[in-house]
Amino acid sequence: MRKDSGKGTALIVVLLLALFGLALVILYEGWGIAGGEGGGSMSTSGWIAMILGIVATLGLGIGLMALVFYSSRQGRD
Repeated sequence: MRKDSGKGTALIVVLLLALFGLALVILYEGWGIAGGEGGGSMSTSGWIAMILGIVATLGLGIGLMALVFYSSRQGRD
């Protein structure tokens, strides 16, 4: 094993934390949590569209992962 593998892992962790921090800043500023512009209420059709999108995304993800595990157990990989 290489000696510098710990440095690469640390760099990846730092970069992921920086991206997470950037996402939080965008959430805070862009979504109007700071009390500035934006932050308006969402319409009923917006809530329905968001819920349907979340359900469809979760269904697709769960279905694809189930197929991966199924094909692995059947020896088709």
